[in-house]
Amino acid sequence: MNFINGKQLLEICSEKHIPISQAMFLRETNYLEQDPVDVTRKMERAYDIMKQAIHRALTEDLISTGGMIGGESKQIDALRKAGKNICGPLVSKAIAYAVGVLEVNASMGLIVAAPTAGSSGVIPGVLCAAQEEYNMEDAVIIQALYTAAAVGYLITRNATTAGAEGGCQAEVGSASAMAAAAMTQLMGGTPSQCLDAASFALINILGLVCDPVGGLVEIPCQNRNAMGASNALISAEIALSGIQSVVPIDEAIEVMYRVGRSLPVSLRETSQGGTATSPSACHACRIKWKKPIL
Repeated sequence: MNFINGKQLLEICSEKHIPISQAMFLRETNYLEQDPVDVTRKMERAYDIMKQAIHRALTEDLISTGGMIGGESKQIDALRKAGKNICGPLVSKAIAYAVGVLEVNASMGLIVAAPTAGSSGVIPGVLCAAQEEYNMEDAVIIQALYTAAAVGYLITRNATTAGAEGGCQAEVGSASAMAAAAMTQLMGGTPSQCLDAASFALINILGLVCDPVGGLVEIPCQNRNAMGASNALISAEIALSGIQSVVPIDEAIEVMYRVGRSLPVSLRETSQGGTATSPSACHACRIKWKKPIL
């Protein structure tokens, strides 16, 4: 059993009366002939790494390799614990956790590149926060990860998740779409609603450039992971309300790819444009690396 686009995926789900997570699992085990036990263990290991990364960020003093980020997740979490957060507990946790995973990544710690290292905080942020807020078992979250994986597969199969090729919309945008679909399934959404949520998430971040300060996956990447997590939750809620996306996931993926390839090279991970070239960002880089200001 295989599928190469969202339309085929939904047809399989409809014919077999199964969720996206099961369709993806069957693709991995039947079509790709992988051992079901090994597949399950790998996904469990991936989620365990995600949780460990969040724990590290909230309990250790991490400083990134570039020295530009470190400790932000603790600050955001402290604001929530003090009851001063603006967002609700789910969103506040999701953004704190997403930010924290980027701290672990930037300090050379162990993360899951889902779908990339630069966007690795989005899915853990959303799913770990949801697990805590709704008291869900690991097994339930693992199933949602298969749904996220299905969306990630569709994007990599038909477009890209590389910032150098498609901008940050291809990294954080893809991660947000994956998390949105996963969250929608967690809350009882149908396969169609899961893909609608993914489509909403991609469209919401359409055109986002990749402009890392100093060429490092730190700023503005860290905050964009928080934004991607929030966007995933927003997109899931819209889809769960019954609102359908006018643009189906396959078209949203194609549009994202086309827009990404239309971005100038300066806005695709080269640090030659956008935030990376702002005077303050350039000044910060010179201070961090003790280079003379010309």
